[in-house]
Amino acid sequence: MGNRTFAIIKPDAVKNGSTGKIYDKIIKADFRIIAAKLLKLTKAQAEEFYAIHKQRPFYDDLINFMSSGACIILALEKDNAVVSWRETIGATNPEEAAQGTIRKD
Repeated sequence: MGNRTFAIIKPDAVKNGSTGKIYDKIIKADFRIIAAKLLKLTKAQAEEFYAIHKQRPFYDDLINFMSSGACIILALEKDNAVVSWRETIGATNPEEAAQGTIRKD
């Protein structure tokens, strides 16, 4: 058994049909998907989850975006899961993300 991490496939990716491509990258990176759930976050759930960003200028836009449509919530497992997941998704800004990462492709 490896370490576990949490991931969200965000509303825009679910809406535009990128879910399969993202799942492929997760599997190719040797993660084991141990749980997955499709749900639409309420505004209150998004506010609670992203409370750490409450004072940031992007907070309201983030809350509105994350509660705008369905998300897929994932629990992933792999040795060194957190570090490996960060490498798999790439930099927060897609323009700065490496080629081949989820955020770049």
